[in-house]
Amino acid sequence: MSLSYEFSIGSVRARENRLLKKADLEQLMNMKSEADIVTFLKDKGYPDRESTAQMLDASRDDMWTYIRSVAPDINIFEPFFLQNDIHNFKTILKGVMFKKSYEGLLLSPNTVDPELIKKTVETRKFDKLPQWLREPAAKGYELLAHTKDARLSDGAVDRALLERLIALSKASRSHFLEEYFNTFAFYANIKTALRASRAKITMEFLEASLCECEGFDKDKTKKMIMSGFDRLIKYLETVSSYDCRTAIRLYKEKPSEFERFVDNKLMKLAREMCRLSNEGPEPLFGFYIGCEYERKAVNIISNGVRTNTAPEIIRERMRETYG
Repeated sequence: MSLSYEFSIGSVRARENRLLKKADLEQLMNMKSEADIVTFLKDKGYPDRESTAQMLDASRDDMWTYIRSVAPDINIFEPFFLQNDIHNFKTILKGVMFKKSYEGLLLSPNTVDPELIKKTVETRKFDKLPQWLREPAAKGYELLAHTKDARLSDGAVDRALLERLIALSKASRSHFLEEYFNTFAFYANIKTALRASRAKITMEFLEASLCECEGFDKDKTKKMIMSGFDRLIKYLETVSSYDCRTAIRLYKEKPSEFERFVDNKLMKLAREMCRLSNEGPEPLFGFYIGCEYERKAVNIISNGVRTNTAPEIIRERMRETYG
């Protein structure tokens, strides 16, 4: 029997009520040990495992098993899978070229078999990869081989990912995916610009790393980067797209607040456009994003408790939740 979005939305609405609330996260922050966190999470329905890390890994597996069971078409999640593909390509490329172990760093689900990526890197036959990835993969390889500059190599494949995400979201006809990934790409560019302006970079790096997206003036930004950090900041303070002015004000106060602002902006999009939606795939997207943010929050708290970090410091690192 084929599934319908009407069925999947009803199921997701019931399942998302199990997500941790802000009060739950506050309670976690005040726990004294990881053992206490493990017990708390088990009581909240997390898989029974010995450590927080194992519970989070198992919960991700359970999430995808559930989503596959209710989604009328799992291919709608391709834009999210591609992010794992690019992570895996960069990880395998560095592992093979520098002869370092990488297997424990690979992510799933993905659309490209990591073993295939390994073979393409070893043989340099990048035509075996999906068409959108072939040229960027070859370029990333050549840049790393000739310059040993992982940053330059990563920039080339990251740009290809951003362009692919924008194209897929536009083709999806999902207003949420378009808004989400345009925002994602815009701030990926801004982050690259801020880092580049503080480092010794070349125009080659900027050309390879910055992508075209709505609200972003690539040529003007490149010019400002090459003019120095102060001029770049002054320019970005004039950019109104995606609340950039607010983001840059926060960056000037504290870079970590800028990072949190960007993450929270993406979460707000999910809450406003997915949690309140009653049709199409958006509720499924929102549930997935909510689960991912919850796992990140639990990981931050767990690491903080393990290192005896004060709750107020942990709280500063937290992002907004889907619940």
